[in-house]
Amino acid sequence: MNVSRREFLALTAAAAAWVHGGSTAPPKWRLATFQAEVTPPLGHPLIAGAVAPAKEIVDPLFAQGFVLLGAGDPLAFVTVDWCEIRNDAYDQWRERLAKAIGTKRERVLVASIHQHDAPVADLTGQQLLEAAKAKGTICDIAFHAKVVDRVARAARQALDKTQPITHLGTGEETVEKVASNRRYRDNTGRIQFGRTSATGDPQARAADEGTIDPKLKTLSFWNGNKPLLALQVYAVHPMSYYGRGGVSADFVGLARKLRQADEPTVMQMYASGCSGNVTAGKYNDGSTENRPVLARRLHKAMQGAWKKTQRRPIESCEFRLTSLQLPVRTSKGFSEQELQERLKHDSNPFRQSLAAMGLSWRKRVAAGQAIDVPAIDFGGPVLLLLPAESYVEYQLYAQSLRPKGFVVTVGYGECAPGYIPIERAWQEQDGNLIDWCWVDPGCESRMKKAIETVLKRG
Repeated sequence: MNVSRREFLALTAAAAAWVHGGSTAPPKWRLATFQAEVTPPLGHPLIAGAVAPAKEIVDPLFAQGFVLLGAGDPLAFVTVDWCEIRNDAYDQWRERLAKAIGTKRERVLVASIHQHDAPVADLTGQQLLEAAKAKGTICDIAFHAKVVDRVARAARQALDKTQPITHLGTGEETVEKVASNRRYRDNTGRIQFGRTSATGDPQARAADEGTIDPKLKTLSFWNGNKPLLALQVYAVHPMSYYGRGGVSADFVGLARKLRQADEPTVMQMYASGCSGNVTAGKYNDGSTENRPVLARRLHKAMQGAWKKTQRRPIESCEFRLTSLQLPVRTSKGFSEQELQERLKHDSNPFRQSLAAMGLSWRKRVAAGQAIDVPAIDFGGPVLLLLPAESYVEYQLYAQSLRPKGFVVTVGYGECAPGYIPIERAWQEQDGNLIDWCWVDPGCESRMKKAIETVLKRG
């Protein structure tokens, strides 16, 4: 057999890694990593026009990902420094990436990180606005297509530089003074939901943290003793301040950058956990000075999780997928007729955008297109992707199904539904469900069933 010098060197290096790592058989799995910039141009709407459009680039935005080979058709996981990717835009990301790496769409996992000084992508929603000659705007369709092509090209090129992986690493650390639940009790004992990302109310900041997942989890991929990639996941809305037109990956992006400087040879990825109802509000007053403070606290936990990382040989890798149907919202103001009226005649451009996104979601539900809920199960550690702004209770539920495992739950997959609350939130009249929520009550049982299915529990 004729082997090129490049192939020979790669095989030699892989063989050395197997021996060094104490393995007696060649590694079955290989990993490719990639990154591409996804920063919007000046003037592009941010968070679908809810705030000022892009006026300056405070720091660039990136899509980062990995492709895993050896578990059937290629698997990909991608995180994007955007607020949300919804409906047909989400399809486009997965389809083009799948074509680039030679796999099926369902085996491409895409998650927004959910920074607010960043784009929302909903192509049908934008087309509805344009057709109605509305003032609202969600995204630039041509820019979106260009970015998706750029990321897909980076993924394809990464396949020329795959590396063997033999071990997984798992580590976790408590994050101090970052996350707090939107829900809290005031001085009279009444339940309130006003603890936003930046909170000035002294009662809201004095109240306890509420229901959160305090742990940052790090899942890492290794070739013998050599780390290749570290994925850190933490459940908190990733905003310190926003709305001034400064495009930014915010404090989570700063923490990721600090971590990359710690380990220059190890690709550092970050993903947001299920944090629809979790913000930094207890510990954040919205000042510019507090962004690096939050970043340093998150970075400290990343360092701690890395120090506590334990490696284990990869013995299996199973991809599982289930379909999730969520009920479209039927309360006052959310019927198709009412949304059409708002789209065409509302004097507020952002409310027009909200209506367009609601109509886009309704079209998807009417067409019978379900949401994919995927998991990559390594036998002990598992990577689970849930849709949209899932409440943190779903992440905690997933962990409860595998108390001796290491469940890494990522939120903000298909973002079309908006907030996906637990039933108690409806009963308590959670004020966050007024507009950025396009589902009816009844989601909790469906979400839990999907989680049970992909984790093979229940």
